[in-house]
Amino acid sequence: MQSHARLNTDQAVRYMTQLAKHWSHKFEVSYDDISALIPLPLGTCSMLADPEGLDITIEAADLEGLARLEDVVAEHLLRFAFREPVARLAWTRAWEAGRIDPPALRINRASL
Repeated sequence: MQSHARLNTDQAVRYMTQLAKHWSHKFEVSYDDISALIPLPLGTCSMLADPEGLDITIEAADLEGLARLEDVVAEHLLRFAFREPVARLAWTRAWEAGRIDPPALRINRASL
């Protein structure tokens, strides 16, 4: 199961890097200037930064794990992004019918 959230910010790389470094003390995290992959016990978190924001995609084996991972990732990320006017992340879930394509989501939302 997969879920996606977007944090609109001009500090995407900063927040992504902070979160990746934070978890790199416990997990085998990989990251560069625009992306991060964080394997967590409940599933994986991948992030993609661009000048306008940060795409966060998480994957878990079941709905319970996905919901918990949404909470854990959001809690940590929003702690680093406390200056942003965001109280919570809005997650979009993909079911077995498909996977989430964050850039396509932005294009589809922009056309609404």
